[in-house]
Amino acid sequence: MKIAVINGSPKGKYSITLQTILYLERKFPEHTFEVLHAGQKIKALEKDFTEAKQLMESSDAVLFSYPVYTFLAPSQLHRFIELTKANGVNLQGKLATQISTSKHFYDITAHKYIEENALDLGMKYIRGLSADMEDLLTPKGQADAEKFFTRFLWSAEEDICIKPPKQLLPYSYEAATVPESRTDDKRRDKDIVILTDNTDSSSNLAKMIARFQKQLPFESRIVNISEYPLSGGCLGCFRCAVSERCVYKDGFDTFLRENIQKADSIVYAFTISDHSMGSRFKMYDDRNFCNGHRTVTVGMPVGYLVSGNYAAENNLRTVIEARSETGGNFLAGVATDEGATDACIDDLAKSLTFALETGHSAPQNFWGVGGMKIFRDLIYQMRGMMKADHKFYKKQGIYDFPQKKKLTSLKMYLVGLLLSNEKILQKMGNKMNEGMLAPYTKLFAQMDKEKRK
Repeated sequence: MKIAVINGSPKGKYSITLQTILYLERKFPEHTFEVLHAGQKIKALEKDFTEAKQLMESSDAVLFSYPVYTFLAPSQLHRFIELTKANGVNLQGKLATQISTSKHFYDITAHKYIEENALDLGMKYIRGLSADMEDLLTPKGQADAEKFFTRFLWSAEEDICIKPPKQLLPYSYEAATVPESRTDDKRRDKDIVILTDNTDSSSNLAKMIARFQKQLPFESRIVNISEYPLSGGCLGCFRCAVSERCVYKDGFDTFLRENIQKADSIVYAFTISDHSMGSRFKMYDDRNFCNGHRTVTVGMPVGYLVSGNYAAENNLRTVIEARSETGGNFLAGVATDEGATDACIDDLAKSLTFALETGHSAPQNFWGVGGMKIFRDLIYQMRGMMKADHKFYKKQGIYDFPQKKKLTSLKMYLVGLLLSNEKILQKMGNKMNEGMLAPYTKLFAQMDKEKRK
């Protein structure tokens, strides 16, 4: 089998993920692996995509290899997928799979993104391998890589794979309308940024933005990232881990901190592209790594204006909700143009206003708690290098390691002893349940006492 390896890492041959490919190449010499350093060569491929097209069309399978960046693949790989579709590369019926390396922070959404786009291209998808960055250096990691590729070959032979859907969900947008004016004056006590990559002033997204600005009682300003001269996507060089400054000299880190992150709220406005917010927004997201793993906008309410078939984008919905949860941001809403567009936009404006006026926040759910625990352990292990992150995590009390709660652990041992003794349990009756409710009973008694006063 001839396998086209699309290396999405901006590091090219220095990619950690690529080392798994090189390992498999030695373990399975009867197969040919041809590597295209797409992430590193993306600007050249924008000018001439011939090399990539010829490689993929002449191969039996395409293997996407990349590190996970901010919930998805790097922006360079996003752009490569855009170019693949734009250049009409014929991949109908070919096999697709993927290998990623990360600390398993939302590797699931990254893999689903690649899967969805492979199916768009008419490919037959076989589940990939999500590895930790150091896995290949261990016997278990090496065995896992071999098992993955053995399963891939078996799945290809047996034709057991995910195939493109025969029918796509129908979608037609409902245009937004822009009211002529509002009678009341706009308030200036809050700073609301509408962040977009829109370049078409006649698009429905532009109308959605205009209506939202009219309906919002606060003044708002538009920041169009398509107009900012970004030099490129994140290189994964980790220079900013110590200096807090990006290696690029385009001034984006300062622009981000002074013009966007100081706002009271951010509303993201985009048109769905390739099951994501598009490669430009992904470049913006990746370049936010100049802040490391620090939740610098925690407590800020956010919202989304989305043009496209959002109801059909399960993975994108997960990404949007998860990024709000891990960032500690209240998600005021997602307004789409799939139906009742004006009402959706108006509801978002109302919800965001409520959050801004009341300082509303909500506790993190599994997506937020689980994601931050991964970062907590990662930063603690790498605190010698990620000094800014380590300082932030200490200050914010994010280092909530459970093994430090010695009293709680001791209590659980005592409870365990009680639960393991049937005679004691029979004598206790409901006393254990009553004991668990005792703090709440005390709380309500105090509330009732204060009410009587």
